[in-house]
Amino acid sequence: MRLALFEPDIPQNAASLIRTCACLGLGMDIIEPCGFLFSEARFKRAGMDYLELAEVMRHRSWEAFRAASKSRLVLLTTKAALPYTAFAFQPDDTILLGRESAGVPDYVHQAAGARLFIPMRESLRSINVAQAGAMVLGEALRQTNQFPARTSPP
Repeated sequence: MRLALFEPDIPQNAASLIRTCACLGLGMDIIEPCGFLFSEARFKRAGMDYLELAEVMRHRSWEAFRAASKSRLVLLTTKAALPYTAFAFQPDDTILLGRESAGVPDYVHQAAGARLFIPMRESLRSINVAQAGAMVLGEALRQTNQFPARTSPP
């Protein structure tokens, strides 16, 4: 299982998700262009020392990402009709998150094998992208029994 960010805008969210992937043993794809530099202090502060522990693939464009990725794309979007809690995840899915400021364009929606939303109160727009990614990753890993094994007590 992998997590992919489409042209992320906010370095703290991207770094937080990289840290999540490092802790869970998942690969991550960053589809550029990003709205920040990977050398920004805010990015490094949010990712702490986990940035070096994560398997991150940077793709120069959507086309480059699509050429490299062979797994089913599962897009999280407020425009979906199916809640993530009613979806059957597969072990090799790539969960795709859009830009904080704009989501994803129509061609990305069309390329997705599934489009899911997070159930929430009607009056609110969306959940922070890093929190949304963590929520859905947790369910996907639970369903596919892919959480890392704990080998010793804390």
